[in-house]
Amino acid sequence: MGNKAKYILIFLTCLLAFGITSRAQFREEAFTQTYNDQSDSTATSDTSDKMFTFKELFGGLAHKNDLRIGTMFASSMIIPGLSQVYNRDWWKLPVIYGGIGTCAGLGGYYLHQYNLSKKAYEAAYAQDPSTTLRIDTRAKQTGTWLLVGAGLIYWGSLMDGVACYKKDVHPHPGRATVYSILLPGLGQAYNGEYWKIPIYWGCIAGSIHFLYTNNTNYQRFKRIHNEATNPDVPYTGPISAETAVWYRDVYRRYRDYSIVATALFYLLQVIDANVFAYMHDFEVSDEISMKLEPAVLSTDNIYALNSPQPVMPGANGIGLKLGFRF
Repeated sequence: MGNKAKYILIFLTCLLAFGITSRAQFREEAFTQTYNDQSDSTATSDTSDKMFTFKELFGGLAHKNDLRIGTMFASSMIIPGLSQVYNRDWWKLPVIYGGIGTCAGLGGYYLHQYNLSKKAYEAAYAQDPSTTLRIDTRAKQTGTWLLVGAGLIYWGSLMDGVACYKKDVHPHPGRATVYSILLPGLGQAYNGEYWKIPIYWGCIAGSIHFLYTNNTNYQRFKRIHNEATNPDVPYTGPISAETAVWYRDVYRRYRDYSIVATALFYLLQVIDANVFAYMHDFEVSDEISMKLEPAVLSTDNIYALNSPQPVMPGANGIGLKLGFRF
């Protein structure tokens, strides 16, 4: 634990040092300029120095100004229904809150009934091990599925808000990004790159499979090691404590690698959807050609090169010029 704390402290120190010194490596304008079209109403606010303001949020909800899709999505994650307010879909609010409230309330009720039946069974079993009282497992299943339904309605409200955001703009990089956040591969489908979906789904599913397998083996050898090193219970298993702890550490490391791989593939498909939505209108001509021709080189324009000897004004050189067209 001490080594981990030391590594984390070193990382944070290096990150802080980079943050302090990085501004000196670039021009100041690079941190404040905008690359949007000046005719865009959000161009003046879409900069790196102003990511979120309550003025923008409340102004957008009051339809006094445009609301960026990232701000709308983030606020809707905290308060469901705000995206429907911005999109003027008022009739969806009772559906969202009614569905989430009903499913969550009934789910909590059934789970409470399950807990009561479990406590009653434990009390009856302590008095009479042959009791006919049983735990209401069906109530647990019903409550769990109702909570899952509440989560799906919440997820659907986020998806609906993004889908209804400025339908006349296509492709919208922000929409493609949020689509991939909500459902891996959906951003690629939005961009029309369907062939990428099985690749990302295969990578994510494979990572999750190895995560499950490695975690199962890790838990198994962890249990064996605990049993082999328990002084109160004699252990007669075929696997020694040394072997168990070795396999336990190996599968724990592989499990951690699987978690990192899952996160990286998920993040990669989000970045891919965003980049290719931005590059959707970037055209490259089919006429890719190379042209080589003689050229007169002016030695007056030496730019940042240092000449060891002074160059006579007007002295030119003959050379070749190589040009590419694409």
